[in-house]
Amino acid sequence: MNYVQYAEELLEAEASCVGVAPLTERNPSLTVADAYEIQLEMVKLKLANGKRVIGKKVGLTSVAMQKMLNVDEPDYGHLFDDMKLANNATVKVDTMLSPKVEAEIGFMLAKDLDGPNVTFIDVMMATEYVIPTLEIIDSRVNDWKIKLVDTVADNGSSARVVIGDSKLDLDAIDLRTNSMVLLKNGELLATGAGSAALGHPAHAVAWLANKLHEFGIGLKKGELILPGALSGAVPVTAGDEIEARFGKLGSVKVRYE
Repeated sequence: MNYVQYAEELLEAEASCVGVAPLTERNPSLTVADAYEIQLEMVKLKLANGKRVIGKKVGLTSVAMQKMLNVDEPDYGHLFDDMKLANNATVKVDTMLSPKVEAEIGFMLAKDLDGPNVTFIDVMMATEYVIPTLEIIDSRVNDWKIKLVDTVADNGSSARVVIGDSKLDLDAIDLRTNSMVLLKNGELLATGAGSAALGHPAHAVAWLANKLHEFGIGLKKGELILPGALSGAVPVTAGDEIEARFGKLGSVKVRYE
């Protein structure tokens, strides 16, 4: 199976903002393992083009999202330096196909985490601080007609990450109960708490470290880890302003034009 060909096709779709037909429709025999291999080929191509990995993201951590795609575990993707945006950044909608936004509590790692036996406690001890983030997701597959294989191959449907200004030590916050309020143009859209990400965001980070071990990859000191959304993804269009307020953890905002 030509993983590189699929990877090149998805990268071209990302660059041109012209989507592709679902991989699973064209090749129903593709497995999740195949999809991760396609993603890793995409990573190699991006690195060869001068991009740098700055972290990883976990997706499908909520029961609702897993049921929607008929899966029983999360997925993951890579974050690159050209995806990173500062708080209050402005994003051009026409640089993506069909963007949506999710609120997440980001983990900055103070040391490496290598599977296969990473625990919740390991994650807590390895975390330098947590920060408010907005993940902008996008699908290079037309009209979000995705199954698990499609989104995994497409780097977990990742596009951008907006990073808030505040930083908190883990001993200063209870992530499981920490609240999140998501606003669109000042209107309340969704609420959530840290427990939405596998019961506690640190469980999602541990899952990721152990999953990556299957591919000979670890989580590295200085990486940003996004452990999963605290509510459903919100579609955005030009003129929208999205803000996530995380209570004690602070807020993060992005505008679209």
